[in-house]
Amino acid sequence: MAFVGMMLLGLFPASIALASQSVMITVTKGFGLSLYASDLGDIKQMTMGDNGTLFVGSQKSGTVYALVDTDQNGQVDKRYLIARGLEYPEALAFHDGALYVTEEDRIIRFEDIESRLRRPSRAREVYSNLPNLDKKYSRSMRFGPDGRLYVSIGSPCNVCEASSPFGSIVAINVDTGASEQIAFGLRSVTGFDWAPDDKKLWFADLGRNWMGDNIPADEINRVDIKGSHFGFPYLHGTDVVEPAYDKPKNLNVIVPEFELPAHVAPTGLSFYRGQQFPERYQHKIFVAENGSWNRSSKVGYQIVMLDIENNKINQRETVVSFLDGEFPVARPFDVINAPDGAMYISDDLKGNVYRLFYNAPEQSQESN
Repeated sequence: MAFVGMMLLGLFPASIALASQSVMITVTKGFGLSLYASDLGDIKQMTMGDNGTLFVGSQKSGTVYALVDTDQNGQVDKRYLIARGLEYPEALAFHDGALYVTEEDRIIRFEDIESRLRRPSRAREVYSNLPNLDKKYSRSMRFGPDGRLYVSIGSPCNVCEASSPFGSIVAINVDTGASEQIAFGLRSVTGFDWAPDDKKLWFADLGRNWMGDNIPADEINRVDIKGSHFGFPYLHGTDVVEPAYDKPKNLNVIVPEFELPAHVAPTGLSFYRGQQFPERYQHKIFVAENGSWNRSSKVGYQIVMLDIENNKINQRETVVSFLDGEFPVARPFDVINAPDGAMYISDDLKGNVYRLFYNAPEQSQESN
């Protein structure tokens, strides 16, 4: 499958030839979408190296890849298999020249990785207190402004009262192993980032299943006070009370900053820190909505921008839609900043990475 730039007028459907069928991807005015890399398996989360290497982790296939665009033409021309045979290496982070990967119930580190892409050094264990993978749960990680490694540890269920550290975000000092729980009462968080201005931590949380098509909402939350509880499993969204469990009377629950439609599945979240996109997109939240799987009609399957003013989200705009009617062309899982001001989008449906970029409107044209 070959993509060319799709500069579009308004929200414009671009027809893409895919084998024997034609599919539609919708991209907002001025933006283009291209295929950056393909055939990467069930890829999930991404992280960026200091030298522009894009690292992608998988879930069940157990692989970690490094992707390099040596001629900087917007398409990968070198890929390296960093590791294979790992147990659920979906969460990645990069810091001080090293690649960090979750594997089984631990976190491992590949030192000086960008100078050793052909022959990575043997990974070293740096943390071993993650919950056992016998209870499957979501997890993600990235380094915070304070230099600690923040790890989200999802709940191992649709809805339950799980023991700690399930359902929390933990900050780890990778040098000493000391850890601190930053947030509680989470269900499934794989997208989080810090606001560029005040460094507050924002995260997306997936609502529970099997309450109907339209409830409960998926959530966008902000951590103002360390140790806050965000409601799961007792309260979903702002006001949907869980019938199976009673909230403890003395528990103070923080309600969402913004409610997304039920089942859009916000798996990736990043603030846009580049300069390539117009000013109205800068320092705004971009969310990868992985899409619904248990709803009578499909929702999500798109990249949205959340407009923030005075620390409040006031609107949600679609930037890219991968849903062609009821047919998902892709399932975006993660979205991160690229060094040149573009953004990368991982697709766990087809194993692709897409590059979202912006061209001046006068340069825009429709491409098929």
